Amino acid sequence: MEVHESSEGESILDLSRLNLETLSFDHLSEEKKKETQMLFLPYNRLTVLPGCISLFSSLSWLDVSNNGLAFICDDILRLSNLKTFVAKNNRLDESSLPKDLSTMSLEVVNFSGNRFEEFPRQFLQLHTLQSISLGGNRLKGIPPEIENLTSLELLYLGGNNITSIPPELANLPKLSYLVLCDNRIQSIPPQLAQLHSLRSLSLHNNLLTYLPREIVSLVHLQELSLRGNPLVVRFVKDLTYDPPSLLELAGRTVKSRNIPYFAEDLPDNLLTYLDLASKCPNPKCGGVYFDSCVRHIKFVDFCGKYRLPLMHYLCSPECSSPCSSSSQSDADSEDESSVPVHRLQKVLLG
Repeated sequence: MEVHESSEGESILDLSRLNLETLSFDHLSEEKKKETQMLFLPYNRLTVLPGCISLFSSLSWLDVSNNGLAFICDDILRLSNLKTFVAKNNRLDESSLPKDLSTMSLEVVNFSGNRFEEFPRQFLQLHTLQSISLGGNRLKGIPPEIENLTSLELLYLGGNNITSIPPELANLPKLSYLVLCDNRIQSIPPQLAQLHSLRSLSLHNNLLTYLPREIVSLVHLQELSLRGNPLVVRFVKDLTYDPPSLLELAGRTVKSRNIPYFAEDLPDNLLTYLDLASKCPNPKCGGVYFDSCVRHIKFVDFCGKYRLPLMHYLCSPECSSPCSSSSQSDADSEDESSVPVHRLQKVLLG
């Protein structure tokens, strides 16, 4: 049992993977206990976090993940310098935490992979919290009191049983990362558009059928994950193509081949019709279309993270077919800014 320093100069005591069922620090000097700042106890057999943990008065980081913890003693409240508390993959629930946890100055808590059915009330009183991870629990909802955590920057609640998002979540001015994937959420409150610091929003594998239009006002949003929702699945399945009429085929030929025509040669209705030609946004296609077009959803996937889906209107199926000279991947690689705005439609309603 030795204390060593990290590259940042912090004193670390690592007791990981020792099959410990109890803790004893009798062989550790008082000086070593006092100077230890990081204590690692993952992958042991602890069922209760014992009171002797309070002997480490300078502790700022405590990791007790992957044990069998069902209870955390009140002695942890004596760790006045503790900032990061990691207790992933244990057996903790609402009755496992000290009632006065709010007296601490915790900034990061990670209790993912436990048995919480309700959001811990003690966390809602920790106004210093910057990061909360409660993924892989049994949470059924998010309490409105979440708005009290005004210092929160990351909220990870993926893999629970959450069905709705309270509008009060929008009152977190510093929230940058919001993970709500793998839940049962059916709608997004438009108030989330007030999260002006939000950079990443993970909503994949839920029950979303639409997104509020207000979501486009999240100007700092860099990642939006939507896969596995009816919103995406239905749009992809519903893409249809109506064959062009003889009128449109003739009009396409006139416009794409620049066949000259004059006002005295054609009726007014045909002249008006020819003026309505829309150019195909595929940069490798010189075609045009009038009434008949292909609706094509454009998704850009970065490690499973989708940007907002955009609707392309293409002149024919070949413009988006992988088998054609203008492949789908080529069209998708086009910078959206090079496509005229009126050729694209943000798909925000299912």
